[in-house]
Amino acid sequence: MTFASLKRACVLPATLTLVLVASLFGCGGGGTQAIDTGLSTSSWTWRLPAGFPVPVVPDDNPMSDAKVELGRFLFHDKRLSGNGTQACVSCHLQSLAFTDGRATSLGSTGEAHPRNAQPLANVAYNATLTWANFSLTDLERQALAPLFGDNPVEMGVNDRNQAEVLARISADADYSARFASVYAGQAQPVTWDNIIKSIAAFQRSIISANSRYDRAQRGELLLTAAETRGLNLFNGEKAECFHCHGSFNFNDQTRHLGLRLVDTPFHNTGLYDIDGKGGFPFPNRGILELSGKPEDMGKFRAQTLRNVAVTAPYMHDGSIATLEEVLDFYAAGGRVITSGPHAGDGRNNPFKSDLVAAISLTAQDKADLVAFLKTLTDEDLLTDPRFSDPFQ
Repeated sequence: MTFASLKRACVLPATLTLVLVASLFGCGGGGTQAIDTGLSTSSWTWRLPAGFPVPVVPDDNPMSDAKVELGRFLFHDKRLSGNGTQACVSCHLQSLAFTDGRATSLGSTGEAHPRNAQPLANVAYNATLTWANFSLTDLERQALAPLFGDNPVEMGVNDRNQAEVLARISADADYSARFASVYAGQAQPVTWDNIIKSIAAFQRSIISANSRYDRAQRGELLLTAAETRGLNLFNGEKAECFHCHGSFNFNDQTRHLGLRLVDTPFHNTGLYDIDGKGGFPFPNRGILELSGKPEDMGKFRAQTLRNVAVTAPYMHDGSIATLEEVLDFYAAGGRVITSGPHAGDGRNNPFKSDLVAAISLTAQDKADLVAFLKTLTDEDLLTDPRFSDPFQ
């Protein structure tokens, strides 16, 4: 694949069928199980707890241990950026559940990205990728934007430097051996296509399923009284969190083997109303940017809540700092901004989802909900050497 065709693939939408599937909140059952999916020509075994389905893997990019490990190296390698200063991990830190702690991310040239870096744990289950792009449905295609995109510049690979960047990887003897092993039979295995496939395989391997909540579901521990009250609020009609975060992955867009129908909803939560007509600040106007439909103004994908306690700040633009403030925002049924360029009453946004309405939460309710949300942190994920920097 040429650089020009890679760049075109960044922006051309793919066909996506939107259909409805009911999702279940609970994932109880026994411990970890090894599942042989038969999807790989080399060694690979999914190790998933009961209740966690097997992710979908593209036929042309089967998983293998060697490919995932190669992807881990590439994910952490700054040589993969145009100026050699930034790696994928720069915006997806393991210690922060593969986010970066910023309101919005910074690219390799210092250019600010308009959106908050999304976590990568369990990304293999996402039906669509990024905050507001219904056409991005696989990790291989999504990778083109951070690598080759120029608005904004992230990794900063372009027509002028793409051969140089590829040469950096080819010149590394360890990489040459790894690529030759993973992509055996190819005359020149170090290609952009293979780099992207390897990184995607590594990302699919990042499974988070061992939080306190997960262990409680498996009967390995008991949640505290506050955590249990928070769980009941979360999954009940008073707080109504489960409507958008009710799957095993605590979001409402999931895809996995055996699932016949896939739902990909996007939601306007009343975060802004800058013109009294439902407007959101440019360039963060939701899937409207792609669909052109006025009713899609401000519609974004509901983020997974797994590891949410370590992924602040929140929302698509990082404009809410804490979990407590997020709960206040939803309890109010939208956000009121009283001054500045974004002033407006999001509670009255005409495109706001019917799922977002004012609710009555006491201080104790909010504390209990935060206590429960903190049980979704998978401490093992944050330090697991399988995902860590191999250059350290």
